[in-house]
Amino acid sequence: MNEKLYEGKAKILYSTDDPKVLLTHYKDDATAFNAQKRGSIVGKGEINAKIASRLFQVMEANGIPTHFIDQPAPNQMRVKAVKILPLEVVVRNIAAGSLCKQTGLPEGKVLPQPLVEFYYKNDALGDPLLTRERLFLLELATESQVEQLVKLALQINTILQDFFSQCGITLVDFKLEFGTDSQQQILLADEISPDTCRLWDAKETDPNRRVLDKDRFRRDLGNVESAYQQVLERVLQQADQGL
Repeated sequence: MNEKLYEGKAKILYSTDDPKVLLTHYKDDATAFNAQKRGSIVGKGEINAKIASRLFQVMEANGIPTHFIDQPAPNQMRVKAVKILPLEVVVRNIAAGSLCKQTGLPEGKVLPQPLVEFYYKNDALGDPLLTRERLFLLELATESQVEQLVKLALQINTILQDFFSQCGITLVDFKLEFGTDSQQQILLADEISPDTCRLWDAKETDPNRRVLDKDRFRRDLGNVESAYQQVLERVLQQADQGL
């Protein structure tokens, strides 16, 4: 019997017979605004597990080390055990969400270059945006780790932008999490999915209809399941062509 090690907003982590391998179960639960808004998206766990599995495989094929091992069931993923860094690494290509609220930039403004931001992974504090000085003050990562995280985040952004572009999807922004293995190597962890990315249909100009990600749930736009399903179908089609 696998022991439950951790349950988050979107996933449950279980032990396996191998201490170096964990089992991730993806849930249908949906949360927004630091879990102040809660709900359920039918089939989300299975859809996100499939999308994340394929995108981790795309990452590995492009030289990005990840925690992904395989997908033993539609809503599960086997992963390498890592110690998660308490940081959310956000990469932004187009102004949206909190960037607009905090800076006054209009939604949809293409940024002159990708913006990499660090947020403290701490629900009690509301996952605040960090300056590098605060990051080092809290000893959340070393200087060399931060340099590596920025480098990896930008590499991942380039890979994802190209991949999603071929899917007819614009990659607006996304959140990454990383962990260290027993050799202290930094691995891409968590997931890459419509839960963690802002994805817009490249052919759609209407600001509501173009949304293919969790903003449909956050903003009560409806058709959440069909948007996630559309992303899955495009990702699988493109991944099958490329892998």
